[in-house]
Amino acid sequence: MILDSKDNLYGTTTLGGAVGAGTVFKLSRTETETILHSFTGGADGIFPQAALILDKNGNLYGTTEYGGSFDLGTVFELTPTGMETVLHSFANDGTDGIYPLAGVAIDTAGNLYGTTVEGGGGNCEGGCGVVFKIVP
Repeated sequence: MILDSKDNLYGTTTLGGAVGAGTVFKLSRTETETILHSFTGGADGIFPQAALILDKNGNLYGTTEYGGSFDLGTVFELTPTGMETVLHSFANDGTDGIYPLAGVAIDTAGNLYGTTVEGGGGNCEGGCGVVFKIVP
């Protein structure tokens, strides 16, 4: 879970939500829970596994293990009001990775970095995974 400057906690559930595909939630100081996004299991992603990160504008970033355009995982952005944007759908095209189980890190320019457990190249069955960078 991650804490913002107003002591709100944000986190993910791998399951649950409207169709059982996981959620992003906010827990206020008064212990009020708000579901910011309920994943559909389609293009928006399914099964968020890792912790979220928060930028200086209050946007949340994370990954989903599956879902996206090719059902191989996503990197997403979620505004403070809960509007989700898929920043990347993993494609397993020979260079792209698949199944991002870890979260992402952010640098001062807003670039996102992360890893996948498979895809890319290498001598591993299914690919050895990649380190990726997403430029805003």
